[in-house]
Amino acid sequence: MIVEYIDQYRHEFGVEPICRTLTAAGTQIAPSTYYAFTTRPPSKRGLRDEELLVEIHRVHAANFGV
Repeated sequence: MIVEYIDQYRHEFGVEPICRTLTAAGTQIAPSTYYAFTTRPPSKRGLRDEELLVEIHRVHAANFGV
């Protein structure tokens, strides 16, 4: 969620100033943590979860949204 927030505003304010402001507000995140998160390839677990979500949505819809 924090990375999504930084992504949304980084072109306007920059990553480092956003991280400083978030840290001052009590949500600690270092710029290096942000960059590591955004450049890391997705995990096998994350990829599998995405595949399963498609199946979960299909079964949910087939069961009339129940």
